Amino acid sequence: MSISGVNHFTVLSEDVDAHGKFYIDLLGLTEGYRPPLSFPGIWLYAGDQPVLHVITGRPLPEQRAGVLDHMAFSATGLPATAAKLKARGIKYDLRKQAGEVGVWQLFCFDPNGAKVELDFDAGEQAPE
Repeated sequence: MSISGVNHFTVLSEDVDAHGKFYIDLLGLTEGYRPPLSFPGIWLYAGDQPVLHVITGRPLPEQRAGVLDHMAFSATGLPATAAKLKARGIKYDLRKQAGEVGVWQLFCFDPNGAKVELDFDAGEQAPE
């Protein structure tokens, strides 16, 4: 067996609507097909790939962030993304990787406190 890619992440939520607004409205994922499972939730897609499953109805761990440090997504539209986050009062940390690659890395937190990294091409303009 060998790993061929990342399939999805699953996030536990007390408020699926808040998570939907964060990942759909702010980050541009789309809600898509979810099989008829025995617990509530939504599946969020990047293109035709379901990359994030948000589920509810299970107790959240006491330590919200758990052992997963962060989840990272490739993204486009750095200035617009930063403006959306700022307009909603969501703090973020923006860094440009040192060296030849120079990728922009934007870090913020979802409604449960999970760290999200958005990676933008080095050629994108910095937000104002």
